[in-house]
Order: sequence, then structure tokens, then C-alpha cells
Amino acid sequence: MMEENRIRRNRVLGQKIIKELESRNMEGYYAESGEEALKLALDMIPEGSSISWGGSVSIKEIGLQQAVCQGNYKVYDRDATNTPEERRQVMIDAYGCDYFITSTNAITSTGELVNVDGMANRVSAIAFGPKNVLMIVGMNKVVKSVEDAISRTRNEAAPVNAQRFGIDTPCVKTGVCFDCKSPDTICCQTLITRYSKIKGRIKIILVNEDLGF
Repeated sequence: MMEENRIRRNRVLGQKIIKELESRNMEGYYAESGEEALKLALDMIPEGSSISWGGSVSIKEIGLQQAVCQGNYKVYDRDATNTPEERRQVMIDAYGCDYFITSTNAITSTGELVNVDGMANRVSAIAFGPKNVLMIVGMNKVVKSVEDAISRTRNEAAPVNAQRFGIDTPCVKTGVCFDCKSPDTICCQTLITRYSKIKGRIKIILVNEDLGF
């Protein structure tokens, strides 16, 4: 249970971040809970939309991935394929979808997004392709600066995800980034999003909960 003073602090900080996002041509929203965030997200996505996603624990934790899979949408799900060729084609098709749902590894209090990726399908879709990018972001991912965001991504999000994937990297054994060149590294591409060229394409729902890693 989140402490009351932190809840109040997050509300104030959330409103600041929303204004910062607007100054960067992105849209920001605030939800008090995962349930509220789920309703807000589904209200944004018209029925019949084509949807895909990048690897994200946050969208699973609030039930968004399950909801779109069960709803009236055209879903591009790479995990539902049977061959490497089919999987690759679905990932390519996802670049043309109406909504790409994901999270961010970190967001600064001034509205910049920082993401690191292995295959780069997630960061590339954030940068270009899908008509809309909808992010579910717990307030635990807010940091002060881009430098702090990169540090959070490499030293917190990446080691936890590497452990989750069961891969062989130094951070799995130590819990911190070694800036490795392991064949299993998931830190291949880093994307810093400081502005959206297309107004409103990137939409961030800040959630007053700890979500993801």
C-alpha cells in the first residue's frame, strides 16, 4: 500500500509531467490506479483498431494486453505465431498498426522518455510506424534527468528483465550493469524521446502505482 504522502506527491508531480509532455507535442494523462488506467486506455482505443505491443510488464499488470486480446480489435501478437518467419512478419506488420501499447523504462520529470531494447522492435515502433503509441507508466519510473533515466534503465530495468528472461549476462549475476557485449545482452539500442514530431502521437498514462521494472 502506497503511503499517503507519496500518493499526494505523485499527484502533484504527475500534473507537472503532463504539462511538460504537452510542451513536447505528447499527451499526458493521470490515473490513480491500474483499474482507472485500464478504463482510460480502452476509452482511447476505438473498437476495430489494429493493435500490437512491445514487451511490457506494465500493460499486463493493469490487464490491458488481455483486454485487447479479448476485445473487438485486430491484434498483431508475435507470440501467437508458429514459425520464426511468421513471427518476423507479425513484428513488421505491427509498424502499420493503429495503436502500439507499451511502457517506458524511465521518464524524466521534464517529460523525456528513455528506453533500451534488445531486438529494437519496441524502441523502433516508439520512434516511427504505428499511428499512435500508448504508454502505461507507473510513477516509480519517474526520475529527475536523462542521465538518471539511462542509469535506471541500465541498472534497474535491464537486470530485472534479464533475470526474467533467464539469459546469461553479467547483470543477472550481479544486479548491476557491466556495459557488457554478451551475445545475450538486451541493451542493444537506446532511444531518448524528447519531442514528438507528430502532435499527440505518443500518449502517456501516468499511474499512481508501482508498475513494471
